[in-house]
Amino acid sequence: MNNFIEEKNRIYMNDLKGQLIAEVTFPDIDANTVNLNHTFVDDSLRGQGIASKLVEAAALKMQKENKKIIPTCSYAVHWFEKNKDFAFLLK
Repeated sequence: MNNFIEEKNRIYMNDLKGQLIAEVTFPDIDANTVNLNHTFVDDSLRGQGIASKLVEAAALKMQKENKKIIPTCSYAVHWFEKNKDFAFLLK
């Protein structure tokens, strides 16, 4: 159902008009670490769990790339507190 587009340091979704409606960004801190610093979901998608799915997609991408995460976005910090199975990714 989610049509997420993956880039090197960003996972996002556009609406049918090409407008950004959801994204998570995670710029590199160093070769092995990213800063999960921003989560955005448009009001039209609120309450559908999209932010959680974006952060999970970012976590799985970092797991595949053997990178650690430092979450600085308040949503991401909260997400990792609730999803202890992903704690091994935190630096």
